[in-house]
Amino acid sequence: MKYLVGLIMSLFLMVPGASGQSYGTEIRSAAVQLLDSMTDMQRKRILFDVSDSARTRWNNLPIGLRARTGVNIGNMNESQRRQLHRMLSVSLSSQGYLKATSIFHLDNLLNEMYDSLLHRQMVDAKTYEFLMSLKWSHKNFYLAFFGDPRTDEAWGYKVEGHHLSLNFSVVKDKVSVTPFFIGTDPAEYMYLQYAGWRVLGQEEDLGIRLVNALSPVQRQKATMDTTVPGDIITGAETGRRLIRKWGLKGSEMTATQKELMLRIIREYVYNFEWEKANEEMQKITRAGIDNIYFGWIGSYEEHKPHYYVLNGPDFLIEFDNARNHIHTIWRERGNEYGEDLLKKHYQSDSHK
Repeated sequence: MKYLVGLIMSLFLMVPGASGQSYGTEIRSAAVQLLDSMTDMQRKRILFDVSDSARTRWNNLPIGLRARTGVNIGNMNESQRRQLHRMLSVSLSSQGYLKATSIFHLDNLLNEMYDSLLHRQMVDAKTYEFLMSLKWSHKNFYLAFFGDPRTDEAWGYKVEGHHLSLNFSVVKDKVSVTPFFIGTDPAEYMYLQYAGWRVLGQEEDLGIRLVNALSPVQRQKATMDTTVPGDIITGAETGRRLIRKWGLKGSEMTATQKELMLRIIREYVYNFEWEKANEEMQKITRAGIDNIYFGWIGSYEEHKPHYYVLNGPDFLIEFDNARNHIHTIWRERGNEYGEDLLKKHYQSDSHK
């Protein structure tokens, strides 16, 4: 009986809204608490109009190469940092939160790593000086709000820095979560006390497993090239979009291969809160697993350059590891930056 009661309670807690708040409402509440903890000067620097062009631009370069909009973590006090982490933890699942915050930490470790490489004479002084000028640090990740969550039905926020761009758009209680860019340099930390740490190991390993689970004929069809691009094709400043489907179609895969493909998709989708992740997975399933294309470029082995893409009716995943340096992105077709949500919002009766 105790087991049955526990099971029922667990199922209840998994039901969207069982906590009394929707996903969008929880994010809004956390955002309001963070804004309320800020000074007037900080609010002037962090609040932008929802129509500001900075909302629909993203970048993954370090602050030494690209300026950022908003307030950086380094200029927040401890209370504000705690509120920021509360907002991130309700926006992301536990795995997504750990990946994002690991990117903060990895940026700190780059300084330590390059100090060690200079000491070992594996980089020269000129290279070291340039690398230090890029200003790696968790303090150089920025937060900006577009629209005011305290007063506006439509608003969003961006957390961005080296190898991270989180873009949440909220309209009432509905949420768009893309583009979601995350990267790691290095893909595998090779030195000192963190040797062997792979923040995005699952994304890489599952892709390699899938391509190696294909038959020679299937693999030939999935493989589009041998020269791996230096970045994801739809990178921040390329302006490119992968519209044409190429590679091996889901309908040409076995049941086992399809399950491996779904595992990759889940690894990306379940970076977000359970309610939103399930909504996305249901949408992908309705559109048809058979209609997803898997494309590959490069080597089929770890530690050698490779790239893959999963291109579906309502989503796009890209993964690129050209030189022990991963860039990867999740995109929601037709609703990036809340495009579809905002369109419906502005066409509603209250805006006619």
